Amino acid sequence: MPSAEILTIGTEILLGEIIDTNAAYVAKRSRDVGLDVFRTTTVGDNIQRIAQAIQDAMQRCDIILTTGGLGPTVDDTTRDAIALAMGVEIEFQPELWEQIRARFRRFGRLPTENNKRQAYIPRGAIAVENPVGTAPAFIFERAQLSVICLPGVPSEMEYLLENAVLPYLRNRYHLSGMIKARNIHTVGVGESQIDDLIGDLETLSNPTVGLAAHSGQVDVRITAKATSEAEADTLIQQIESEVRRRLGVWVYGADDETLVSCALTALQTKGWTLAVVEAGVGGYLVRQFAARKQSGDQSLASAFLGGEVLSGLSGLMDLRTITDEYRQARQADVGLGVTIISAQEKQDVHIVLITPQGQEQINRPYGGPPEYASRWAVNHCLDLIRRL
Repeated sequence: MPSAEILTIGTEILLGEIIDTNAAYVAKRSRDVGLDVFRTTTVGDNIQRIAQAIQDAMQRCDIILTTGGLGPTVDDTTRDAIALAMGVEIEFQPELWEQIRARFRRFGRLPTENNKRQAYIPRGAIAVENPVGTAPAFIFERAQLSVICLPGVPSEMEYLLENAVLPYLRNRYHLSGMIKARNIHTVGVGESQIDDLIGDLETLSNPTVGLAAHSGQVDVRITAKATSEAEADTLIQQIESEVRRRLGVWVYGADDETLVSCALTALQTKGWTLAVVEAGVGGYLVRQFAARKQSGDQSLASAFLGGEVLSGLSGLMDLRTITDEYRQARQADVGLGVTIISAQEKQDVHIVLITPQGQEQINRPYGGPPEYASRWAVNHCLDLIRRL
């Protein structure tokens, strides 16, 4: 199975001015066709640095996929950098220039002189017409190596990747397999505890198992290489069943399943409705439910009757009283109240849960970064509702 590296080009990425979404998209689609992506690198708009990054990657992999630096401006240097890395000159391609001019004509405009720069590619490269933009892509082959240069505009990059690059890679490297991943979501348990329970699975070679910790949640990622999706699903299912058996109630879903949806499903199953009161949580819990209500899935969203966001509370007694009063005002079966109280560089999360079966108070200390306290608290609230 060939290996690949992704090189995203743009000083604006290094400066934090934009978020690099291209690398994630290229990596996911590479995975889908069976390419192992071993490294992602970002480099600024500098000819020498780009050329060095290309030469370094050439020693490690079969395929280099670059995005960015193919525009008409002076700082669009990818063409020159690839030529430098390969030891060739760039040369003008009249047919590319005509494609660029034709695209401008379709919009009733004339290209400026600097647009002509986009018609130059390294000598010997294969030009790839860009029907959705003005920056042609190109592919430079050397022995078993392919350097594939795509524009940085996401819509253009995605179109060319899907319609030109992936078919090219399948044909040249006889790709027939795939890499498929499944994310198992857990809540209410720490990363180290999960690792202690499934550490032996993390040593497997196919499927592979890895952990990704979030605030109040941990994902277990299962990745399988196979010749077909059905085979990948079988490999994943075997490990997923074992993960779910070992982690039990901590598992709340997989892939696109969300904790808020699972909480609402639990309410719907019991035929209960919910009202929420929060203070010091930034409105995050109420927004979670409100967003679901606006998503169009009314079968779940109807369980949420409303939420109130308060600026602060004087104590836990206030939280319990206000939550119950708001629950009754909304005529909800369940009242959920949460507040975060900060004192002397520590934060405590206080939760009140009122159901037809009784009342429960939960106090949990939070010791992580203060900016993540709200998300941590909300995840614990949703987990309580999920387990009703």
